[in-house]
Amino acid sequence: MQTKQFQAESKRLLEMMINSIYSQREIFLRELISNASDAIDKLYYKALTDDRLSFDKDSYYIKIAADKDNRTLTISDTGIGMTQEDLENNLGIIAKSGSLAFKKENEAEDGHEIIGQFGVGFYSAFMVADKVTVITKALDSDTAYKWESSGAEGYTIQPCQKEAAGTEIILNIKENAEEESYDEYLEEYRLKAIIKKYSDFIRYPIKMDVTERKLKEGSESDFEEYKEEQIINSMVPIWRKNKNELTPEDYENFYAEKHYGFDKPLKHIHISVDGAIRYNAILFIPEKMPFDYYTSEYEKGLELYSNGVLIMNKCSDLLPDHFSFVEGMVDSDDLSLNISREILQHDRQLKLIAKNISKKIKSELQSLLKNEREKYEEFYQSFGRQLKYGVYSDYGTHKETLQDLIMFYSSKEKKLVTLDEYVSRMPEDQKYIFYASGESIERIDKLPQTEIVADKGYEILYFTDDIDEFAIKMLMAYKEKEFKSVSSGDLGFEEENKSDPAEESENKELFEYMKNALSSKVKDVRASKRLKSHPVCIAADGQVSIEMEKILKAMPNNQNVEAEKVLEINTNHEVFQSLKNAFDNDKEKLRLYTNLLYNQALLIEGLTISDPVEFTNDICKVMV
Repeated sequence: MQTKQFQAESKRLLEMMINSIYSQREIFLRELISNASDAIDKLYYKALTDDRLSFDKDSYYIKIAADKDNRTLTISDTGIGMTQEDLENNLGIIAKSGSLAFKKENEAEDGHEIIGQFGVGFYSAFMVADKVTVITKALDSDTAYKWESSGAEGYTIQPCQKEAAGTEIILNIKENAEEESYDEYLEEYRLKAIIKKYSDFIRYPIKMDVTERKLKEGSESDFEEYKEEQIINSMVPIWRKNKNELTPEDYENFYAEKHYGFDKPLKHIHISVDGAIRYNAILFIPEKMPFDYYTSEYEKGLELYSNGVLIMNKCSDLLPDHFSFVEGMVDSDDLSLNISREILQHDRQLKLIAKNISKKIKSELQSLLKNEREKYEEFYQSFGRQLKYGVYSDYGTHKETLQDLIMFYSSKEKKLVTLDEYVSRMPEDQKYIFYASGESIERIDKLPQTEIVADKGYEILYFTDDIDEFAIKMLMAYKEKEFKSVSSGDLGFEEENKSDPAEESENKELFEYMKNALSSKVKDVRASKRLKSHPVCIAADGQVSIEMEKILKAMPNNQNVEAEKVLEINTNHEVFQSLKNAFDNDKEKLRLYTNLLYNQALLIEGLTISDPVEFTNDICKVMV
């Protein structure tokens, strides 16, 4: 029998396909099942235009059979089959797709979408098989044919016997290699797992003889095994069902089955779009943060399907980083896939789907905030930090999208509030949105800098996350109201507390001496216009706040960025009189007091004292 050569730049091209195009060997089964589904689809299309044919969907199926003894895996279908010419054209020419040609010829017909497009999927079989045999009989043909190949050296075609129309693909599975086990593709459990992973939503039944156990007749403890034909795939995906037919439990079960998380979803979003681009999606907002969410191991993205066939486990391009906590899937018939049907090309359809999904997620979160506040706050405790990071990242590109979703603890409400809620109740004379930063609500409550703002009756937002101040610096303002730290040099109402010029002149030399005593540790020492009961505090001039300095210094690539610190003294506190007395009578004691007050202010801010031993010695000197 004559061996025919592949009509391509044969050996090199086939070797490249087998070894390079597909990233995982298990993909071969997805490709062969997809081809089998196409063969049944073609018969369906033919029935639409041929009155002699009737199409009863229940009569068509795909069968998977493994034979460990002979090391063969057979994928058979009851589809349209192939003629000798089809075998020559579709299997003899690498990268020529019969499905693609059929799809183009029948573009005007109504019916199912054809999955195959590229004509290389069949050759993925050679990743796991050292010989592939195809036995096929075309519809309305009296003759069946056998196509056989051991790889790039070529193939043979000869007539054979087969009763019904359809195709059988028999793979002679390779022997195990040193670093590769091929036995797994003959194991029942492994085949079932691959089918469920990639082909669960193929529209025709995928059947397989599955091993089951039952009690032996007359026995209460001895079991015997038997084979039972079972349908492995689900066929109808939940996302293609009518939303009205589905219950919350259906979505929760799907969430659990797909292993999106160990919790229950807080919210599900079911999207069906039939417009410029057609797609279905089911998205979930998790209840709890995954344990690895802020590690390098966490991989964002949605499962991507094309015609119900899994293309990618995690398509990161479908989600922006600020919504990376969202789990779920997208299925579309309109995507442009690359040749291996594994990686999506960056095209207009993908960008459009991603844009629509982002809008939908934002809309659902806003709805949750408005209508189910308790649930939203539960969500925010887990993922609010990610939303705030989204405001800051990409130079504030997404701040307009996210500003109405972020929340902060309120000094007045004693709970989380939105920026809109804060601004809506601002007094007319309030110029700024005030905030205070610290490690915890309890620490911020005790900050001296909050006194005068709180006494004015103004609400203060508490920033306790390390990203908070960075995000707000990027946001700059909300509804034309600028953000202002309570530690800022200018709070906007100091005019009401103007100090006496004569008093300023009188204390000028004192503060100058204290500034010199602290050397380069502070930019200035001045009388405070914000303190009431506390003797001292540190304020910050410039863009870098005290809290930002702490965060930046804790980073691995610390560049020693520091805030421009100003030591503020409460001239109405009794401590100030001690400072004046020391300035007039004992400059050394004034230096001691200055260091103590400076270190006290550092401790209040949660900053590290440069020399704790010196600080404790200074305290002892005061006590003596």
